[in-house]
Amino acid sequence: MGLTILLVGAVFASLALGVLLAYGICLAIFRAFDVHVQSTTRRELTAGVSVNANR
Repeated sequence: MGLTILLVGAVFASLALGVLLAYGICLAIFRAFDVHVQSTTRRELTAGVSVNANR
């Protein structure tokens, strides 16, 4: 019985670590996209191109 509890705890700990790792990867990707969007917007504004959201 004690070994089963230990194994279940190890599985849940591993699952939690995997979820946190995936969350960190997603945050990093979203930050990279945000940096890209900001630099593209800045480039368009400095070039005099108007950004129209209704297109």
